[in-house]
Amino acid sequence: MRNYASGIANLLRFNMKKTVSIERQKKAQEIAANPSSYKVCEGCDSIVGSGAVTCPNCHGYRFDAQPARVIDQAIFLGARKQTSVTVEDMA
Repeated sequence: MRNYASGIANLLRFNMKKTVSIERQKKAQEIAANPSSYKVCEGCDSIVGSGAVTCPNCHGYRFDAQPARVIDQAIFLGARKQTSVTVEDMA
């Protein structure tokens, strides 16, 4: 497994645009630092907690829990603006 921990902050800073929120960047760093607590939905590419049975966004049930996949997706999602509609957005 590749070691991302040391370079994650620099990579995120390098890829960040001014339009990406600090909270989104911090969450991406948190996920990348502890990938075993998360998994990636194969239906919509959202990152969910490792205990999730279905995805809260698309209701999918297939996940990729490989640490490298979780880290790559955290970096990708942390470097761009949110585009998905979440349950919180609908409230």
